[in-house]
Amino acid sequence: MLNSLSDLHGYVDKSQLTQEFGGSLEYSHSQWIHHRTAIENFALTVKTTAQLLQRFGMELAETELPNDVQSTKDLLTAHTDKHNNLKDELKLALRQGSTLFTCIKDQAAKPENHKLNPDEMENQTTVERLLAQLDETENAFEQFWSTHHLKLEQCLQLRHFEQDFREVKVSLDTLMDSLKGLSDTGDCVARVEHLLKELKALEEKAQSTLKKAQLHAMHGDQLIQSNHYAVDSIRPKCVELRRVCDDFSNEAKKKSDVLSKALHIHMGIEKVNQWCESGIFLLASQAVDKCQSQEGAESALTDIEHFLESAEKNHVTELRNLHKQYEVVLSEDIKGNILKALKRLEDVQEMFEKRHVSLKRLSAKQTRPIQPVAPRPESSPKRPTQKNPTRTSGGQQPLARKLSDNSNSNKQPSESDPNNKKKNIRKTKGGIKVLLLSLHH
Repeated sequence: MLNSLSDLHGYVDKSQLTQEFGGSLEYSHSQWIHHRTAIENFALTVKTTAQLLQRFGMELAETELPNDVQSTKDLLTAHTDKHNNLKDELKLALRQGSTLFTCIKDQAAKPENHKLNPDEMENQTTVERLLAQLDETENAFEQFWSTHHLKLEQCLQLRHFEQDFREVKVSLDTLMDSLKGLSDTGDCVARVEHLLKELKALEEKAQSTLKKAQLHAMHGDQLIQSNHYAVDSIRPKCVELRRVCDDFSNEAKKKSDVLSKALHIHMGIEKVNQWCESGIFLLASQAVDKCQSQEGAESALTDIEHFLESAEKNHVTELRNLHKQYEVVLSEDIKGNILKALKRLEDVQEMFEKRHVSLKRLSAKQTRPIQPVAPRPESSPKRPTQKNPTRTSGGQQPLARKLSDNSNSNKQPSESDPNNKKKNIRKTKGGIKVLLLSLHH
């Protein structure tokens, strides 16, 4: 039992006793209660905040990534909003702890040369520990959120990439179908020219889609280079886009090449047919009776030679070379048309060669001088006397012989018989016309 404070001082140092007991220790019970209550509230806040962050972290970890753009956007917005709310809670808790720590520290530092008593030191240490715990929780949560947020953003990038890929792929497939549906075998020059125009229009129309596909593939490359988590899904799509673009370009080039060659072929066929028709018309327009004179024969021969020369000038015979060069890529129908045109060309050329040879011979006979022949006696038994003999010029007899030579008859009618002359002329002329008509048809 202690009878006085002096007895208490014998057991307890005055520095450990408050002023009520004659000591020097500064102590305010109300202040101690206020600080202790604030610390307990802050500790509860730290615990509650940590639990909220933990639950939210578990929720993020268990979240399945959506398969479409809109759902991914909604999820990213929801998680971001929740993260921002928790971030505000963390800031509020940190502000509360910092304020409490400042109050404790400033309250203890008011008197000069004041040293913190054990309670104040314990309160300060407790607040510092809670603040450090809250800071660690925040750092861990921010690291986890950063990873999760990046994954959500990459997921949204992936969904956008996949959506754009599907749209571009549909457009490319439509272009490929249109290109494959475009025929590369026209039956005439006009048709092939129309097909070439359609092909050119389709290529121009496809440029924007092809450019978009190439840009989208480049965007995929950028995603891959940024260490996207879905590299295995992005890379095949980039390869597919580039493959389809190359297929379209190669197919368009192939069709353009085939159509261009077909155009050259059809133009060659048309040129041959026009030349043959002009030749047939020329042959038919050369009347045999006009070639009886030297001037007429030479004029007809000149026309024939000029027309034969026009075949080389107009590259009519080029069709044979085109047939050999393009035979591999030509269709059977075009090959058949080429062979018909070449056969017709050969027939007409053969006709011109025969006419050329005939006119050459006829012109040569016309220029031969007439040899005087002594008249035979009228009493000669070998040649009966003719009444009203037909007058024939010296140049008409060779012409009759030439026309009779060109006929298919083996008989040699008398040169002096005018009836036989006319028959031979009509027969030869008619035979040429029949041959010309058969070739024309």
